[in-house]
Amino acid sequence: MTDPIRLLLADDQQMVRAGFRLVLDAQPDMTVVGEANTGAEAVTLVDELSPDVVLMDIRMPILDGLGATEKIMAAHTEARILVLTTFDLDEYVHAALRAGASGFMLKDAGPTELLAAIRAVRDGDSVVAPSATRRLIERFIPRQGEGAPTMTDPKLIDSLSDREREVLTCVGEGLTNAEIAERLYLAETTVKTHIGHILSKLGLRDRVSMVITAYDAGLVRPGR
Repeated sequence: MTDPIRLLLADDQQMVRAGFRLVLDAQPDMTVVGEANTGAEAVTLVDELSPDVVLMDIRMPILDGLGATEKIMAAHTEARILVLTTFDLDEYVHAALRAGASGFMLKDAGPTELLAAIRAVRDGDSVVAPSATRRLIERFIPRQGEGAPTMTDPKLIDSLSDREREVLTCVGEGLTNAEIAERLYLAETTVKTHIGHILSKLGLRDRVSMVITAYDAGLVRPGR
C-alpha cells in the first residue's frame, strides 16, 4: 500500500479547515498533517512538514495565498499547491498560477471533485476547470495591457509544429484531452504525446502554464 497523500490546509477560517479535514482524513489515501491560519504560517509549515499538496486559500491575513504561493514555490520548486478560489478573485488566481500553483478550484466544489483534484495534483497533473479557466483568465486579460510579462519567450512558440499549436490552443480554451482528441480527430494518447512535447519545447511546468501561455501568445483571446 502506498503512503497516504500528506496535506496542508491553509485557510484563515477554522470552520472551513475543520470541514475539509473531516472529509480528507476520512479518505484511506489522505491525511492532513497541518493547518495554517495565515499565509505566513503556511510557508513555515511547508518548510517543517514537506506536505505533498497544499490547499491554499487566497484571502488570509499577514500574508495572502498569492504571497504564500510565491514564497513556497521559490523555496520548493517541487511543491504542489491547489488554490481555492471564488470568481471575484480573478487576477489573484492568475498570479498564483504564474507563481507555480498546480491549479485552482472553487471553494464550494463538492467532495468528489475536491478529492479528484487533490489526487491529480499529487500525481503531477494540474487542475484546470474548463469553464472556470475561461472566465477567470478572460476577465482580467484586457487589464494586463501591452508589455505585461509572459511565461514563455514568444520566439519559442515558433518552434511548435502546426499540430502542437492546435493542441496548445485547445488547452488554452480549457478543453480536456478527450475533447481535444475529438476535435482534432486524434487518439487521446497522441494528444498526451503532443502535450508532453509542448511542455518540453516551451519549458513549461504543467497544463496550467500552457493555458496562460496560450493567452499570452494570442492563440486564445478574451471572449473567444
